[in-house]
Amino acid sequence: MNTTWLSLLWFLAVLALIPVALWLLKRTPLAQGAGAAGVMRTVAVLPLSPNQRLVTVEVGSGDERRWLVLGVTPQQISTLHTMAPQADAPTAAPSAPSFAQALRQMRGQRD
Repeated sequence: MNTTWLSLLWFLAVLALIPVALWLLKRTPLAQGAGAAGVMRTVAVLPLSPNQRLVTVEVGSGDERRWLVLGVTPQQISTLHTMAPQADAPTAAPSAPSFAQALRQMRGQRD
């Protein structure tokens, strides 16, 4: 076999292994931050405008657990308030119907 073909074959093999390596890396503890799982979670999100929202996150574990109320804009994230975790986390408000659901509902009313 010609060395050009052999080089081309190795090049294609390396290109094929890149997505496989990335897929495997996503499923290892290295990709998740090694031990950071369960240390932070989003409690609630309140959109204020298309570019601004209030986000409540829970950080820490055990006695060190705290809720942070954050103001989030495209330019920065600011801590607005820090408080002890509440016993009853706010429940998510019912979301608006998706476009497909709204379209089905409109077709049903028209028929």
